[in-house]
Amino acid sequence: MKPPYEITPTILRLITLISEKIGEVNASYIAKPSPRLRKQNKIKTIHSSLKIEGNSLSEEQVTAIIENKRVIGKQKDILEVQNAVAVYDNIASFNPSSEGSFLKAHKILMKNLVERPGKYRTSNVGIFKNAKITHLAPPPKNVPFLMKELFRYLKKYDEVELIKSCVFHYEMEFIHPFLDGNGRMGRLWQTLILLQKYPAFENLPFESLIRSTQKEYYAALETSDKNGNSTAFIEYMLNVLKESLDELLSFNNKTFTSEERLEYFLSLNSGEFTRKDYMNLFKTISTSTASRDLQRGVINKKIIKIGLKNKTKYKPAT
Repeated sequence: MKPPYEITPTILRLITLISEKIGEVNASYIAKPSPRLRKQNKIKTIHSSLKIEGNSLSEEQVTAIIENKRVIGKQKDILEVQNAVAVYDNIASFNPSSEGSFLKAHKILMKNLVERPGKYRTSNVGIFKNAKITHLAPPPKNVPFLMKELFRYLKKYDEVELIKSCVFHYEMEFIHPFLDGNGRMGRLWQTLILLQKYPAFENLPFESLIRSTQKEYYAALETSDKNGNSTAFIEYMLNVLKESLDELLSFNNKTFTSEERLEYFLSLNSGEFTRKDYMNLFKTISTSTASRDLQRGVINKKIIKIGLKNKTKYKPAT
């Protein structure tokens, strides 16, 4: 069966806004972020997703782990980060429509953190708040069937991926298929579903906004539980995605210095290039601005000038 939810005016408005913003991202150079920006986004994603689950490590410590540096902290917290890095480093290898891939991701994410990583729970679980149970998950005997139905929904129904990703996230949290790691798996799998259709989401650490609106995140889950459908959660998550895209686009609209522009360009281009190539990336700058950027790069020994006049080319300094 198709999971229950309603398409509200709020959902329609948010889908329209998100679609427009994705178009803006695809039309701008941030659709191809530099390796440095991709690394920063990965750090934010891992740090925020684990922070929601109570991980005590700072963003600086997560960065150090990614760079294979020694970190002092709780062994469990360090292991959580190492496992998350292993998953996100290989995110392209997971198939969002495959239940087997889903279990494989959990096995990596929760390695040495739970007794049976990559296996569905075999005992009852409940979510407590202030010593009161707020959600009693379905019995363990029902979990395999419910998860198969959820993946059948992903494969069978011709629904907008923006909605599908939110529905899967909520329904997976409702089923609570694992003893631990459900929250981080829900956020990871929503990202994967979105990436299938919208590559821009690879560079969108929306977990940061979930962490900053954590009360609203759990409130949306609780409201959807009470209403018996995922509508409230879809509205919350679509708003998070919209605001994340706003942040990404605000980065694109910031005023860059000539040094920042050249550094960004060189992070994407390692061979020879012309002024025209430079301007094809930064479409809003004038010819004179591009010339000044490149001249300054030559003076600062960031690039080397080759040839004269209309034959002029540049290459990164080695």
